[in-house]
Amino acid sequence: MAAMEEATMDVPEGMEESPFKLVPRLTISENSGEVFSVRFSPEGKFLAAGSADGAIRVFNVSDGSIAYTVEGGSNVALPTTCIRFRPVTSKTQTKNVFLSANAAGAVQHWHMTSGKCLHTFTDEENQVYGLDYNENGTQFATAGKDTKIRIYDEATKTNVVTLLGSSIGDYYSDTHGHSNRVFSVKFTHDENILLSGGWDNTVHIWDIREGRSVRHLHGPHICGDSLDVKGNEILTGSWRQSEQLELWDLGSGERITEIPWNTGHHTRSCDLYAAQFSKDTRGRFIVAGGSGVNEAKVFDHGANNSLVGTVTGLDRGVFTVDFSPCREKVAIAGGDHCIRILDVVEK
Repeated sequence: MAAMEEATMDVPEGMEESPFKLVPRLTISENSGEVFSVRFSPEGKFLAAGSADGAIRVFNVSDGSIAYTVEGGSNVALPTTCIRFRPVTSKTQTKNVFLSANAAGAVQHWHMTSGKCLHTFTDEENQVYGLDYNENGTQFATAGKDTKIRIYDEATKTNVVTLLGSSIGDYYSDTHGHSNRVFSVKFTHDENILLSGGWDNTVHIWDIREGRSVRHLHGPHICGDSLDVKGNEILTGSWRQSEQLELWDLGSGERITEIPWNTGHHTRSCDLYAAQFSKDTRGRFIVAGGSGVNEAKVFDHGANNSLVGTVTGLDRGVFTVDFSPCREKVAIAGGDHCIRILDVVEK
């Protein structure tokens, strides 16, 4: 059953404070393993969680009870790595559909309320780590171990574009594209422009019409779902000991600023696996979390990236984060098998 939040909220001395704060809502502990992906449903009433055992459990946000469970068929024992709900638009007639990927290379469409698997395709030579839909839900993208970014038509489930990089390990190739595993992929507001990031310390900006990378950011070491975009700003969370959380200009590819990660009295760093803007139009808040110092922080992007609060004192790292559609809630989960839901409220 859900329990009240046990992690503490910490605002380090001397750091600018936001007019907002975090208030613990509940902790969901009904997960049999590590949680690698959490995602709020489009209306914010449910939270889907993908775990190490391959099952996807959907919880009621109001009380943390299990609403639905779907199983990944023959791949149930392999971790679910990413979940994305299909946007609800005039072009998507069926509601409550989400997309999942797993470590066996399977990508599956699910109908949440019936638990029915609507479609499956598998690339047995690949492991899929990242997924994303474009804003109108007509296309989705996948990325993973083989460095390729694949774009699919949602209606036909066919691969319409494959964005290629250099071969794995070829770090010094001049080929525009990734040279190592890709962990995050993100459509921009322009459905023709796509971002991707991974182990090769680059974030690529792809033009789907041209089928190539038109610009790249050098530096971010992306090891999870830690790439996001809002307007003309790109957010990156890197798994490293310094300059983990950064903002970049989409148009120029130049870095705008680093958001300092103050770990207080800890001597270790927090190496980030997850980072995200809130889903309101301007992206008022930023949430990020990771391992080392096992914690997550929420920043007020609308108030000079001041700190809203920290979820700390966790036994294991934070692997995944998600804001609710109206930014008033944030979910944090990871290696301790628990999902924490917190409210973002005015002080």
